[in-house]
Amino acid sequence: MSRQRIFALADVAKRLRSHPFLADHPGGDDVIVEYAGKDVGAIMGDANSHVHSRSAYEMMDEYKVGELGGDEKIVSEDWVAREDFHPDETDTLADFNRNKFLDLSKPLLVQVWNAPWTKEYYLSQVHNPRHLKESARLFGWDILEALTRTKWYVVPLIWGPIATFLFALSVLQFTDKSITASDLLSLPLPSLPVPNASALSKTLACFFLGNVIWTILEYTLHRFLFHIDYYLPDRNWALMLHFLLHGIHHYLPMDRLRLVMPPLLFFTLETPFTRLAHILFPARVANGIIAGAFAFYILYDCMHYALHHTRLPQYMAEMKRYHLAHHYKNFELGFGVTSKVWDYVFNTVLPVATK
Repeated sequence: MSRQRIFALADVAKRLRSHPFLADHPGGDDVIVEYAGKDVGAIMGDANSHVHSRSAYEMMDEYKVGELGGDEKIVSEDWVAREDFHPDETDTLADFNRNKFLDLSKPLLVQVWNAPWTKEYYLSQVHNPRHLKESARLFGWDILEALTRTKWYVVPLIWGPIATFLFALSVLQFTDKSITASDLLSLPLPSLPVPNASALSKTLACFFLGNVIWTILEYTLHRFLFHIDYYLPDRNWALMLHFLLHGIHHYLPMDRLRLVMPPLLFFTLETPFTRLAHILFPARVANGIIAGAFAFYILYDCMHYALHHTRLPQYMAEMKRYHLAHHYKNFELGFGVTSKVWDYVFNTVLPVATK
């Protein structure tokens, strides 16, 4: 240690001797003086010395100078993909005391909104996963909280009938251009035109085009919207939107109720694309394409849930290892969920070792 450093610590110790809290410290003054000018995070969590309660940390607020934050890294290039991967539950108190990031026992979104972190610190923490048995709260209000939690089967229950309706509407519109959505909803079945083979084949072509379009959207939205990390403004409102949109999934990747998109969020994301489809194409073509895209969205979200929580056949087991590597090995590669096709096209394939 340099002479200047010794003098600096001696000066800190001298000033500590006159601090009013020193005499009141339950553990005596020796430990405080010993750690003068150092990070006290480790000693405050040391079971052999004295484990401090949450209230002890709250008492420190008036003496706070700054925070170093934790340097642990859960995400690692050395991570090995195993299909039977089951992470240990996070010790939430120790994690908060060590990293001063988010208190998982309290609503998270307001903490992000009021956070003192920089963007760099936020990104370093949100991409290091934590694991809980139960879902952490995003909102304090129960109504808003309910909108953020979605069972996997809600996705096919809501969007399956919509995709089916749009497919049927496309077939009828290829049969008779004058048919509208309100006709399909209001007219009795015998009054509707009888579809022919040509109409069905044209709708199927649009449907398969919609499948392909979805895979492109899946990749581009995941890479350029959900992982907009580099271009994210260093503002709390931006961090909050990032956390709400995708950050929480990387922070709590095994949360069963936040592995598929809440209906309101998907509606918000899909609306501009479906409107664009109707601007670019005739209604019969647009409806067929949207039906195909929605069908593959259902596949995507249900598969995403399965990749995190289900034992799978060979192809999906491989994709499970690939997707988990995106979370635990390198979140800047491996954006495909249903396939790696666009990762190969855009050179973002994530190499995954299984042993």
